[in-house]
Amino acid sequence: MSAEAVSKVSKGRVLIVDDEEDIRDTLADRVEAEGFEVATASDGIRGLDKMREFDPDLVLLDLQMPRLDGLGVLARIRADEVDVSVVVISAYGTLEKVVEAMKAGADDFVPKPFDADHLRVVVTRSVERQRLRRENALLREDAGADVLPIIGGSSSVVEMMDVGKRAATSTASILLLGESGTGKEVLARAIHGWSPRRDMPFVGVNCTALHGHLLESELFGHEKGAFTGAEKLKRGRFEAARGGTLLLDEIGATQPDFQVKLLRVLQEGVFERVGGERPIEADVRIIAATNRDLEKAIDDGSFLGDLYYRLNVVAIQVPPLRDRRDDIPELARFFIRKHAHQVNRDVLDLTQPAIDALVSHDWPGNIRELENAVQRAVVLGQGEQIELEELPHHVRGGGTSAKEPIPDGYHAAMEAYQRRLIQQALQETDGNQSQAAELLGLQRTYMSRLMKTLGLR
Repeated sequence: MSAEAVSKVSKGRVLIVDDEEDIRDTLADRVEAEGFEVATASDGIRGLDKMREFDPDLVLLDLQMPRLDGLGVLARIRADEVDVSVVVISAYGTLEKVVEAMKAGADDFVPKPFDADHLRVVVTRSVERQRLRRENALLREDAGADVLPIIGGSSSVVEMMDVGKRAATSTASILLLGESGTGKEVLARAIHGWSPRRDMPFVGVNCTALHGHLLESELFGHEKGAFTGAEKLKRGRFEAARGGTLLLDEIGATQPDFQVKLLRVLQEGVFERVGGERPIEADVRIIAATNRDLEKAIDDGSFLGDLYYRLNVVAIQVPPLRDRRDDIPELARFFIRKHAHQVNRDVLDLTQPAIDALVSHDWPGNIRELENAVQRAVVLGQGEQIELEELPHHVRGGGTSAKEPIPDGYHAAMEAYQRRLIQQALQETDGNQSQAAELLGLQRTYMSRLMKTLGLR
């Protein structure tokens, strides 16, 4: 699919509901000319049926119709909590109904007779608003996830980025391979940014966090009543990523029955919501990521061979940190800036002995472990430079000991230390979070996020 085709398909879906055939046809021609997919219905009842079938981003809704008028359709849409933008079409003399429609949940209105430029602006703005609403809902769900740039100029990173940029121009599925903590999601976001789909959503899902029908519901969505607890229709990540990129992180952790369903989507380009029967176009670029050996998983029967070959059109190996040691000082300085800003400290750099220790360490936890080590030094240090002694014992060449926990234990110890500091500050300020943050030298918003992460009320 060309970049032009991607843009045309992905611009949005508009349903036109009007009982006058000439107006329906005129609107359809003008909206299609702007690159939107269009469906039409001749009255309110047919409009509701068509909406369930077509799944639009925007409904252009005439107020004066037989059988069920525009206000009745709007009431049904809002009562069922259907996630769609509605623009009402009003003729001269129906101002009172327009006001009533806006109060009932319409997003905008277009007067008759139509002005072509005004119609284009309203339709484009309404579809964009709807897309942003869905993206913002996903962003709220994913709040707190770190989004980092690709940092480093080592040969392995340059090669990785070169392959990623060339693959980004196609619609081929991409498989990112590498150890945990190497930055596979960072590369996936970069590939999306290099692609013709860059202006459309990037949506990710961690396949290890969900199992069974929960993962299917998260990806494909579900119809109202599809299973116990499905109280309303839910659009899945495939729909949220329409026209953009969908990252399936840790794809190797999925179960074979789910893999069969995902393979069908990749083969046929359509899917159904859980409990649904209507095929929905899967207009997304798939990037899958895993730290597992999928070829070995195929041999032991835990991963579907056909799915592997569908995903593995372009494979990119993300190097471990020990294979790109030249990048470690630059990465460490990036994390210093990030965490020093969060805790309101003036940490500028690392001493040479600290740099040497970081470069010498093997980093089994990769970039994630490096960030934790730097964050610890920023939190506990006092000067303008991070000293060797402020790094974790195992990083500065001392190995592990009973007094100095191994990395997993270190994370738990750091959380316990942060929790004690915050609790003490809250006690001293009688529970005033703003004063406690000031006492600790933290930004108020950062401390709130930290309290949520640590489970503090």
